Amino acid sequence: MALKAVHVSDVPNLDQVPENASLALYSTRFSKGVEMGRVASRIPKFLVIGHRGNGMNALQSSDRRMRAIKENSIASFNSAANFPIDFVEFDVQVTKDDCPVIFHDNFILSEENGTVCERRVTELCLSEFLCYGPQREAGKEGKTLLRKTKDGKIVRWDVEKDDSLCTLQEAFEQVEPSLGFNIELKFDDYVVYEQDYLINVFQAILQVVFNYAKDRPIIFSSFQPDAALIVKKLQSTYPVFFLTNGGTELYYDVRRNSLEEAMKLCLEGGLQGIVSEVKGVFRNPGALTKIKDAKLSLLTYGKLNNVAEAVYMQYLMGIEGVIVDLVQEITESVSDMIKPTTAEDGGDKNLLEGDGKMQMQVKSKPEFSQRELSFLLKLIPELIQL
Repeated sequence: MALKAVHVSDVPNLDQVPENASLALYSTRFSKGVEMGRVASRIPKFLVIGHRGNGMNALQSSDRRMRAIKENSIASFNSAANFPIDFVEFDVQVTKDDCPVIFHDNFILSEENGTVCERRVTELCLSEFLCYGPQREAGKEGKTLLRKTKDGKIVRWDVEKDDSLCTLQEAFEQVEPSLGFNIELKFDDYVVYEQDYLINVFQAILQVVFNYAKDRPIIFSSFQPDAALIVKKLQSTYPVFFLTNGGTELYYDVRRNSLEEAMKLCLEGGLQGIVSEVKGVFRNPGALTKIKDAKLSLLTYGKLNNVAEAVYMQYLMGIEGVIVDLVQEITESVSDMIKPTTAEDGGDKNLLEGDGKMQMQVKSKPEFSQRELSFLLKLIPELIQL
């Protein structure tokens, strides 16, 4: 079930922004001079974004890298910052006492007296939320943290490097300041939210962002159409992207069911871009031209983004960035495949307009002719299954 539809025009604008708030989507990690405007947006380079920090936790995976560091933690964010990434993506929910916290799942699980206990994150107060997992105070033991897998199995949340749960404010205070934050506004697909509740949630989040972001680049994103529209209405400082499965899954709310619907939502609501499941783009590459013509940015997420060749293909297609789990491997591959040069260096793949602007030179990977690229774009949808 989708969010309850609201009249966004009725939402008051709460854009109370300090003078030093970031107005551009770049930091010292980016090439300078390409601004992220409030209406039309341009991303200055091919972005690499760490999923939940240094990568999500897949606790049943045979790949140790998927269990290396606790996802959505300060340790994971700062580990990702050791590599040449531009943003970390993480999930924000608001506790019942109005504190924005970073946690992906709708429910938090623990074991008490041999019984598995499940609590909704948004029904906990902050002190209750922070009682789970490793504790900051020496000698204090937190509640055992469990997790429910997609197939319904309950497993211990065991990782090689654990860390405490954290708040959004702590992330701003303790994470490398040049690292951008892609803040996903997290909601339960099976709950209908009233407009007043959503506004209260966003007020709590925006208060922290405006007080602590300083010059840090920020992107807001959400899978929930009304949430994305409302947060855009409440502020105009930071870009808002709509998250979509791109048609790889179907929902009650038709706005979530295709790239075309996502583009329509963005244009009607003044959103700056789309973050799509990469399979949705590969299945429907023709939508990319429409998105570009509409002057919207396009980022992707999904398991295929952990495959260097799939990332390279997206670069060739003109997609502007990828959210990845294997941060070290993909940043190394991107650095190897896409080498920044100046015009004087003789780079032969000019992706930015104007003389003397930065060019991108493909390194260590085969060049594709336009005919070959056209063939691949026709072939890929046949290879990508729902």
